[in-house]
Amino acid sequence: MSRQALYDGWTLRAAPGAQVPVAVADRSVPATVPGCVHTDLLDAGLIADPYLDDNEHAVAWIGHTDWVYQTSFVHRAGDDDRVDLVCAGLDTVATLTLNGVEVGRTANMHRGYRFDVRPLLRDGANDLVVRFDSAYRYAEAQQERLGDRPNAYPEPFHFIRKMACNFGWDWGPTLVTAGIWQEISLHAWSTARLATVRPLVTMDGRDGRVEVHVDIERVADVPLTVRAAVAGVRAEVVVPAGQRTAVLALTVREPALWWPRGYGDQARHPIEVTLHAPGGDTLDSWSHRIGFRTVRLDTTPDEHGTPFVLSVNDVPVFVRGVNWIPDDVFPTRITRGRLAERFDQATAANVNLLRVWGGGRYESADFYDLADERGLLVQQDFLFACAAYPEEEPFGTEVAAEATEQVTRLAPYPSLVLWTGNNENIWGWHDWDWQQDLDGRTWGRGYYLDVLPRIVGELDPTRPYWPGSPWSGTEAIHPNDPAHGTTHIWDVWNTDDYTRYRQYVPRFVAEFGYQAPPAYATLRRALSDEPLAHDSPGMAHHQKAADGDAKLQRGLDAHLPAPADFDDWHYLTQLNQARAIQLGVEHFRSHRGVCAGTIVWQLNDCWPVTSWSAVDGDGRRKPLWYALRHAYADRLLTVQPRDGGLALVAVNDGGTPWRASASVTRCTLTGAPRAKTSVDLDVPAYSSVVLALPADLARPDDGRREVLVAEAGGTAERALWFFAEDREVDWPAAAWDATVEPADGGQRVRVTARTVLRDLTLFPDRLDPTASADKALVTLLPGESTTFTVRADTALDPAALTGRPVLRCVNDIRQR
Repeated sequence: MSRQALYDGWTLRAAPGAQVPVAVADRSVPATVPGCVHTDLLDAGLIADPYLDDNEHAVAWIGHTDWVYQTSFVHRAGDDDRVDLVCAGLDTVATLTLNGVEVGRTANMHRGYRFDVRPLLRDGANDLVVRFDSAYRYAEAQQERLGDRPNAYPEPFHFIRKMACNFGWDWGPTLVTAGIWQEISLHAWSTARLATVRPLVTMDGRDGRVEVHVDIERVADVPLTVRAAVAGVRAEVVVPAGQRTAVLALTVREPALWWPRGYGDQARHPIEVTLHAPGGDTLDSWSHRIGFRTVRLDTTPDEHGTPFVLSVNDVPVFVRGVNWIPDDVFPTRITRGRLAERFDQATAANVNLLRVWGGGRYESADFYDLADERGLLVQQDFLFACAAYPEEEPFGTEVAAEATEQVTRLAPYPSLVLWTGNNENIWGWHDWDWQQDLDGRTWGRGYYLDVLPRIVGELDPTRPYWPGSPWSGTEAIHPNDPAHGTTHIWDVWNTDDYTRYRQYVPRFVAEFGYQAPPAYATLRRALSDEPLAHDSPGMAHHQKAADGDAKLQRGLDAHLPAPADFDDWHYLTQLNQARAIQLGVEHFRSHRGVCAGTIVWQLNDCWPVTSWSAVDGDGRRKPLWYALRHAYADRLLTVQPRDGGLALVAVNDGGTPWRASASVTRCTLTGAPRAKTSVDLDVPAYSSVVLALPADLARPDDGRREVLVAEAGGTAERALWFFAEDREVDWPAAAWDATVEPADGGQRVRVTARTVLRDLTLFPDRLDPTASADKALVTLLPGESTTFTVRADTALDPAALTGRPVLRCVNDIRQR
């Protein structure tokens, strides 16, 4: 058995068409495989970077063009029974030709293909051509043949099995790719091979059990032997001639368990499976790492409705999640190192779950391996989003093949704890005026309620399946009912103020979010606008949400002083995003016991854009990231409105009791106390307590000049409650003293408040794109101090580092 990677010598050219620019027509350029057309054209200098300014429009022709990849390779004939051309990922509508003979055709980016090419191979030089037809032309032809289906955007993404967000989204560019985007190789083998290996891991009391399901492809009807080994335990089974499946059962006594981060260690155990010929020779092998753990989804109705509680190893886990989109439009630019950086950003923000959203892709092996390593739970959507999807052929067969491959591929990863059928499609059928337009045509229901649960149930019954996000648990209840199952809350962004989050006490919030622009350095890299303004051409192009700027302005008008310039607008919109999500998360967590989780939309971006992300398209943390770190902390102290008054809520997501003395003080903005109380906190592990505050604390003498401060002796970050909106508060002009001194790898900026400083934030990337600060959104009372640690490639000017627009707070805006 041998593999020959086919990565070298590729060229790319556009098929003739009126839309192809003269500079590209009739030209062949070197192609990187794996890769895609856009990155090859970029490398050749034939297109401008589509992430900059409005260059996206200038490359729209690429998705409407057919593309031809070709290479020559040397193959030496051997005595192998089979030689397969293995294509792990082709994007998307491809015809493969070897030495002038058509090998096969593909039409699904989300699955792999294997073709027997031994009869076509020559001993010596061979020519391989992969032609990609326009994804638009294919999708539009299917749309015409089957009849249109409604969707959220005016693009035919639901008529092709391709990454939907390639066709644009309310945070993404329209860049319709094509190319050989995953491994392509020749696989030579004889007698038999391991077609699939699927380890199903369960627990029997304290013992681990692994059922290894093996599918065998064979060309010889001879007896075979399959062996498996894990954690010192071995098993063997003889597969009779003609049989193509085997199951091996292994029991491991009291193995170390895999736990989500914050609940225990992430123990993983190597497993190896080998296939042997009658004489004992090894024909094929497969290895992986698995984790022993159980997953259970509790949806037993209770007095509040239908819960949605994930338990790992019989311990309920309050989900502190973020939604994940593809980290780049062009997948081959997403390296393991880049994923590790995102995962580190997620864990540093106290996140414990990533939901892989259904408009993107099934992620790489590196993604799930890193999740396993870091203890991040993964909820994986099947790839359907915001549209009515046809169920007719060829889509029915393609969806089943795709789901079968991906469920099998991802079975070994302990971090994967939940499959979800789709994103918002069942909700869309109910509420988005689809039914009349569909007029009885298929829309995907058969996938979500029949095909996909059947495949998951047959191939991986160790994990729960949930038909949609959102989904109430039954067709008898509205799919987005907050009292049942999972819910998405989007009225806040679309129509209502973010304080509306407090009107919900949901069982599980799978999506909610609020927008803000990316970091200033990200904007300056991506946009050439002079001057930069919230509505300048580049900013407008990189705002993809419908009425996005108007919604941002609505939020500013409700809460914050009016910005005088772009610097104010940039700071305040980022602040408002952080405030909105922090309010929502703290409110939902304060109802622990009814609400079992939140998944914020969204962690990351795929390009520089104004969006709902906490980490922007250049990998920079927005103020929202710091707010998430606070709101998702293991120990959270928060002041919440309750029963007409205020309550102190202490949430403990740690594994040990939280005992501390807490104080709550109502004071003026100058720091003078007006009323105070002390309480003893005794919060069991994985629990919360709610303590009503006395009326003299909850009712200010002058709400425009007072604040409530709750502290727990350093065992948690303090909580603040302002009685009035910032635009109504009688803020003093901001005044502080600042010192800057060198630190290892950067500088320390110490700020001492002479007045109250509301949401003090340092933006060092305005001085150096490599610079970042370790904290943000710090509120100081007079006399209090904080120290920012700034990391940068070069030392920054102290005067610039401690002045506007780098160092900002809310009450510096009214000084002018």
